[in-house]
Amino acid sequence: MTSSRPFAALILAAGKGTRMKSDLHKVLHPIAGRAMLDHLLGVVDGLGPAHKIVVVGSGREQVETLVQARGGQVVVQDPQLGTAHAVLQAEPALRDFAGDVLILYGDTPLVEAETMSRMLGRLRASDRPAVVVVGSRPEDPAAYGRIVADDEGVIEKMVEYKDATTEERAIDLCNSGLMAARAEDLFPLLARVGNDNAAGEYYLPDIVMLAAEDGRASVVIEAEPWEMAGVNSRAELALVEAEWQKRRRLKAMADGATLVAPDTVWFAHDTEIGRDCLIEPNVVFGPGVRVADGVTVRAFSHIEGATIATGAEIGPYARLRPGAEIGEKAKIGNFVEVKKARFGKGAKANHLSYVGDADVGAGANIGAGTITCNYDGYFKYRTEIGEGAFIGSNSALVAPVSIGKGAIVGAGSVITRSVEEDALALARGVQDAKPGRAKRFREVMQAKKSGK
Repeated sequence: MTSSRPFAALILAAGKGTRMKSDLHKVLHPIAGRAMLDHLLGVVDGLGPAHKIVVVGSGREQVETLVQARGGQVVVQDPQLGTAHAVLQAEPALRDFAGDVLILYGDTPLVEAETMSRMLGRLRASDRPAVVVVGSRPEDPAAYGRIVADDEGVIEKMVEYKDATTEERAIDLCNSGLMAARAEDLFPLLARVGNDNAAGEYYLPDIVMLAAEDGRASVVIEAEPWEMAGVNSRAELALVEAEWQKRRRLKAMADGATLVAPDTVWFAHDTEIGRDCLIEPNVVFGPGVRVADGVTVRAFSHIEGATIATGAEIGPYARLRPGAEIGEKAKIGNFVEVKKARFGKGAKANHLSYVGDADVGAGANIGAGTITCNYDGYFKYRTEIGEGAFIGSNSALVAPVSIGKGAIVGAGSVITRSVEEDALALARGVQDAKPGRAKRFREVMQAKKSGK
């Protein structure tokens, strides 16, 4: 930016979102596990705004919690008479504000900080344009408004698609809706906007032509079409999600991770992946995952709210739930679920187990089919498994219980009391064999079946 002049971020989120067919406010639908609006607010916060204002129509109660948590303010547009009218609702909140205003959209979540900075920088340039507009050139211009500009980016005309001529619709430079203007210019211009158009609405782009009537030029800067992509339907939500994921996968590989089948790996907004990690196909990362260097995540694993240390191996078909802490060179194998449990260095649960609310010491081995019985229907309890302990297959550890360092639990045991260090614990029913009984049983049943 070219000056330290303060700025306010004004985010429009008053659309009804009827095409989403959802009870959830449109801007709260997630991209990479994070609400679209929160993506945008997070980027804005990185630039240090003086104010953050979100304009909503219905659904204020849904949006307000998020906005307040971000230190912002919600204002309501009712009735909804167009984008210029929406921006005008923020005037009371900015009445004494002497700075610049960024106008953004809550359903356009991929706008990057660099683009916002360019908007403000261009507004503050020596030629002092009245308005800065962001344009893009999508492959399919569809029903976007068009921008007529000269080679220097000075805008000659802006027109909504509904009101455009055939020649104007042939122009490929489209209006994204994003704008920047000085507060002292913005609100007087908005007050002059009329609604003599096909939709009978007050259009925000009209401020550009109103400024031109005053002899003041406005300019357009261009951004990539993917960055300007908006969401009005579930299909568009999926397209924006796909774009975000594509770019995140490229970043992971650029940072030194191997993605065997990149298009099948799904990241969350805050996933951290170290160098020399190997991520096999069809892996899903939910929010809150940190993966250290040299980790292998096998195919079809789902990981959320977990920390994985250097050299660990996860999966295939593993599920790590929030609170899972997997230590250095530990192994969580196929069809193993871990929740709120810590595995020490080199500890293993290789297959078909559930380990929840537990501490598993370094080098411990948990056999197939083992579960920690951590819930009695009312409360959760912890299981402690010491270093080097061996838990035999198909064991049930009924928490709260401790298995001492170096202890062995025989396969098929139900452990209800703590086991001391280096002890062997067996808790099985007595096996009783009846010689010849199986043969006699078959003879009787075969005779019944044949009717003899």
